[in-house]
Amino acid sequence: MEKPLEQQQAMLQIAGMTCAACANRIEKGLKKLEGVTDANVNFALEKAAVTYNPNQVSLKDMEQKIEDLGYSSVKDQVDFNIIGMTCAACATRIEKGLNKMPGVSKAVVNLALETAHVEYNSAEISSADMINKVDQLGYQAIRKQENAGVDYRQKEIQHKKMQLAVSAILSFPLLWAMVSHFSFTSWIYLPDFLMNPWVQLVLATPVQFIIGRQFYVGAYKALRNKSANMDVLVSLGTSAAYFYSLYLTIQWAASSEMHRHAPDMYYETSAILITLIILGKLFEALAKGRTSEAIKKLMGLQAKTALVIRDGAEVSVPVEDLLIGDIILVKPGEKIPVDGKVLEGNSAVDESMLTGESIPVEKRAGDGVIGATVNKNGSLKIEATRVGKETALAQIIKVVEEAQGSKAPIQRIADVISGIFVPIVVGIALVTFLIWFFWIQPGEFAAALEKAIAVLVIACPCALGLATPTSIMAGSGRAAEFGILFKGGEHLESMQKVQTIVLDKTGTVTKGKPELTDILLDSADQRTALRLIGSAEKRSEHPLAEAIVSGILQKGIPLSLVEEFEAIPGYGIRAIVEGKEVLVGTRKLLQREGIDFRKSDTAMERLESEGKTAMLAAINNQFVGVIAVADTIKETSKEGIARLKQLGIEVIMITGDNQRTAQAIANQVGIDLVLAEVLPEGKAEEVKKLQAQGRKVAMVGDGINDAPALATADVGIAIGTGTDIAMEAADVTLMRGELTGIAEAIDMSRKTMSNIKQNLFWALAYNTLGIPIAAIGLLAPWVAGAAMALSSVSVVLNALRLQRVKL
Repeated sequence: MEKPLEQQQAMLQIAGMTCAACANRIEKGLKKLEGVTDANVNFALEKAAVTYNPNQVSLKDMEQKIEDLGYSSVKDQVDFNIIGMTCAACATRIEKGLNKMPGVSKAVVNLALETAHVEYNSAEISSADMINKVDQLGYQAIRKQENAGVDYRQKEIQHKKMQLAVSAILSFPLLWAMVSHFSFTSWIYLPDFLMNPWVQLVLATPVQFIIGRQFYVGAYKALRNKSANMDVLVSLGTSAAYFYSLYLTIQWAASSEMHRHAPDMYYETSAILITLIILGKLFEALAKGRTSEAIKKLMGLQAKTALVIRDGAEVSVPVEDLLIGDIILVKPGEKIPVDGKVLEGNSAVDESMLTGESIPVEKRAGDGVIGATVNKNGSLKIEATRVGKETALAQIIKVVEEAQGSKAPIQRIADVISGIFVPIVVGIALVTFLIWFFWIQPGEFAAALEKAIAVLVIACPCALGLATPTSIMAGSGRAAEFGILFKGGEHLESMQKVQTIVLDKTGTVTKGKPELTDILLDSADQRTALRLIGSAEKRSEHPLAEAIVSGILQKGIPLSLVEEFEAIPGYGIRAIVEGKEVLVGTRKLLQREGIDFRKSDTAMERLESEGKTAMLAAINNQFVGVIAVADTIKETSKEGIARLKQLGIEVIMITGDNQRTAQAIANQVGIDLVLAEVLPEGKAEEVKKLQAQGRKVAMVGDGINDAPALATADVGIAIGTGTDIAMEAADVTLMRGELTGIAEAIDMSRKTMSNIKQNLFWALAYNTLGIPIAAIGLLAPWVAGAAMALSSVSVVLNALRLQRVKL
């Protein structure tokens, strides 16, 4: 395993949270652990993102803290077949070795079955790491696919469905009895036995204490930790209705009126409330599952198995078990399983899932390939260079997961409110009860209790807790589908505040690779002249020479052998090709050789004014013409800049090039303000100057020299086709490398923030209006329960609208 870093990040899956107050409690608890520098708990995603020092605190310590607070951390599980064990000492050795690995919670090795069962955290360790460990111990581990992983979300949904079915069956007769009580529903037939208090007690008790046990357990754990959550409100409200009805039942049974008239009971209030809350939680779980569709789509891109050459034989193995250095065969039409390097074969590879480029890219020996891309027409033999969590797709998935699990600053509002919400609501319910019991309907205990129960139930803070994280999840997930990766919710929020965009020129506005753009030759035989020029330039290592050679080869012109070659620094090149002397270079080169090129002056000036590098060519001391090379503008740059201007954003181009070349490029794409001749270390200073004017600045770049400016800007945006260092320093990555993605990122940010504000407004408005309506007696408790359930679902469904946004 890698040596511990000063700071590491882990993602813990948590089960048992019921509302935002739970998330806040876990977050505070984790932050109190020594060595934990930051913790963000996402209620909607049910995950905790923790930054910690592994020398001071371990994942097991965090899991224990979560359990102490009354919740549980969900662990991944995997089973292996172990080959090579001969005695109990072997099993013990493997078991100890696995248990010592960071991220492994429990490992059990069975000698008789020759298996190992491991519970682990996939954020810190993979099954491939465990296989390597067993291999180092001198044994062989083979992953059992059919037992790998536990989909706890699906199990939770199935459990909720079962609870709902049982609760609904038991509650329906109580609802029937309640509905038939109204004067306008007196025509509904009601069997007499359903009005018997003992029958209602038998129906309500399993709902209250078996189905509703989860609320009592949650309330007990919350109160034990000196906190309060949704479970406290639900258990208080339903218990009040149930035990008051139980008191009335016992009183009725002891009275002489037992066989004549049954009193008004409230068993249906508690049973129907619990049923409606579980229904709401089921809808919520189903809807929350849809907010992580982006992650599922990205994971679906991965190949499931790979054909590997091991010990001279072709073996199909799960992708999770691939190791660096494995030799993999990829047939036509198959997905490339991992990042690697082509050893043999030629093929075209469809990389559109990563780059957005629809034209397949030709691959041959020595070229790199990316996992999850599709091999089109030829067989390839590749060597795995990055596997598991290190592949490009895994890194993208990690960025999206971290963004979905992070908090936007706007969520602080909801966190503060939900932290004090439950105690305030309990206080309001108590005051409501006292006012009704002593002043409005003196002595009417049942009426006062009903109003207090309605207040407790209507005020659940679930909608408030879901308002922000569900929108962040849906927004960042949808952005990822367009190739826009936000590294966190805070960047998704800050993107919409940007006023000025600073664009690096090379590789951002332009392609970053010189291309042959103009051929102005006087020679009667242009093909011969180009063959001689291309052959001469082939021996040069200059990037401009590579562009000339590539452009001539694309015209189908074969090159000849070079007999002599000389590079003349600052001037150009001189070569002998097919017995002829070829000169290609600057004006100074031809002046030195005494060759007249004056008739090309106008063309040279025109080309240079367009930002191109023009070179003169001569064969056997005869001037033959001008060829020009330029770092050409990306096809989408002009459109991208126009869209930014439509959004009211100031666009500035920054470059180390001279003012004339930079201005020529800027004019072509519609940029008005240019900062030219800026040294790499000066880019960050220019960004600071703009920030000093009170502007929110975003920097867009692709190179190592852009990293300081990307880190300095309010929002750093990296072009995904650039360097890893630039992407590491940036807050947002545009995987497709197109400037249109900047406007799309701003648009997505604005729509997400608008969605969050809608959710917060309705969540707060719901409670602000609902509590007083319940307190003055206009809401029956069961209606309040239904409204509470619907409020959470409506917030999630509103957030899900972001998954259909078109950019």
